[in-house]
Amino acid sequence: MRPHVVAQLAVSLDGVTSGFDVDLARFYALATLWQEDVTLVGADTILAQETAVRAGARPGPRADGPLLAVVDSRARVREWEALRQLGYWSDVLALYADQTPARPPDATTRELVTGYEQVDLAEALDVLGDRGVQTVRVDSDGALVNALLDLGLLDELALLVHPVLIGIGRPWCDTGRLPLRHADTEVFEGGVVWLRYCVST
Repeated sequence: MRPHVVAQLAVSLDGVTSGFDVDLARFYALATLWQEDVTLVGADTILAQETAVRAGARPGPRADGPLLAVVDSRARVREWEALRQLGYWSDVLALYADQTPARPPDATTRELVTGYEQVDLAEALDVLGDRGVQTVRVDSDGALVNALLDLGLLDELALLVHPVLIGIGRPWCDTGRLPLRHADTEVFEGGVVWLRYCVST
């Protein structure tokens, strides 16, 4: 059975995911509510944090933490061992495609290969479900979330809306009209609002 897939994004009032100070403590505190088995991210998200990953403390894998699965069709991510040792995840998994460039012969990172030129997200989720994964939380600034929405693979969407207008940049969503069912709303100090929706497919 395919896992339950939820995405949470921090956005401005005009739907932009950058250009403002995100309430990271609240964002990740709320994220723990799902108790995900797998954290799913795209390579761009990891590459944007590569410097911090290299410099970060490395307490070692967290035995009871989720698995970090990175969609990396072009094999651009290099800091796999650093990611494993950050203390957030139990292990790392590279999601590759058949045409992903060859990896170093001494690579030890676990791999899941689906699709031809790009990772087949539906098949990857099916395989994870077959392995006992029940909940996947997507950590993305929008590109991976949009891909999952386009494929009808997202079950739940949560937005942590910050009280700021950016005025530049593209809103995170470009999938077109999509019906949603309201699940919950919470208002926090400072005007930050948490919106949760079930995705109707």
